[in-house]
Amino acid sequence: MSEASIETLAVIGVGLIGGSLARALRAAGQVGRIIGCGRGKANLERAVELGVIDAWTHDPAEAVRKADMVFVAVPLGAMRPVFEAICGHLKPGAVVTDGGSAKASVVADFAATCSDHLAQFVPGHPIAGTEQAGVEASFAELYRGRRVILTPTADTDPLALARVRAMWVACGAEVVEMDIARHDEVLAATSHLPHMLAFGLVDALARMDEHDDIFRFAAGGFRDFTRIASSNPVMWRDICIANREALSRVMGNFVREMEALAASIEAGDGDRLLEIFERAKTARDAYVDGLGG
Repeated sequence: MSEASIETLAVIGVGLIGGSLARALRAAGQVGRIIGCGRGKANLERAVELGVIDAWTHDPAEAVRKADMVFVAVPLGAMRPVFEAICGHLKPGAVVTDGGSAKASVVADFAATCSDHLAQFVPGHPIAGTEQAGVEASFAELYRGRRVILTPTADTDPLALARVRAMWVACGAEVVEMDIARHDEVLAATSHLPHMLAFGLVDALARMDEHDDIFRFAAGGFRDFTRIASSNPVMWRDICIANREALSRVMGNFVREMEALAASIEAGDGDRLLEIFERAKTARDAYVDGLGG
């Protein structure tokens, strides 16, 4: 292993995100021993069978005791209890990072519970995932070519930041840094809002009297658009609560856009509709081309 590799990694939350990190680092030869931690015994035992982790425990404090890198991949509502459990049990110099989708809440939770370890905390967010969950859904290539956003605080040690950056680069990710508030605003618009639209649409249709026919005759576009409504409800509840200010603002803007669109449709304003659709197509095509297709 290289000098940048991790001797012992603790993964708290061995699901899609945590399991994929473990797989990627192992495939890259950048980790020695991996300790998994979670509540589900069957999932943890399966993670050992699959070679994702080497050992497991239900106790976060035990999981981190010998780890030099700790990755917390639990729902946002569970972050603070995990931080409370590991504080005081971290190995000297151990770096703690996370995969939470909203950063302000995670930073606040860590500061409130582990203030003595702020220098070793590197908030992070891998922009990757699927609607599937559990270690069975994890795969080593999940982060390859995907962006990981790191949001270091004023207290973050540059060496800790460099170690987390190196970890994600070893997984094949593109690592960028961003201000915490900016991250939460951007993700509210590009990730959290689309999930709200998918959840809201499916729920609204499911409550209609003719919902059986609606879903029976749904075409591919409907399935593609609503795929993310199969995501973990607990995780998304926590994201909504944690990032409610930014998400409320972007949802308010979107509601106003939809009201204007509805008014154009009701008025039969074809010119206005064409203007909106062409502008949206141009923006979407440029975005996809910018990602390399």
